[in-house]
Amino acid sequence: MGEPIDGRGPTNTTKTLPIERIAPGVITRQSDPLGEPIDGRGPTNTTKTLPIERIAPGVITRQSVSQPVQTGLKSIDSMVPIGRGQRELIIGDRQTGKTAVAIDTIINQKG
Repeated sequence: MGEPIDGRGPTNTTKTLPIERIAPGVITRQSDPLGEPIDGRGPTNTTKTLPIERIAPGVITRQSVSQPVQTGLKSIDSMVPIGRGQRELIIGDRQTGKTAVAIDTIINQKG
């Protein structure tokens, strides 16, 4: 691989951003930070890559939220509807049931 870097000497960079490999079977594989498989199942047969750091698409071009998430708690589902793919912050004092709400929501997704 090369010599270890101790932080005191000069280093050279590749001046390129890291990329991720895109293929149907890549998501189930284990890989190192450079995207090389380390699970012992051989190399991935990918030809398409995308940069890891890229500009997010604009609000207009994104797919709109059209499917609701049912938390299983009627008070939350009626007052604060949450769409699939959205994030929701659960805050509150200690021992008020924040974890119970999150776990109930996860369990309710199974149907």
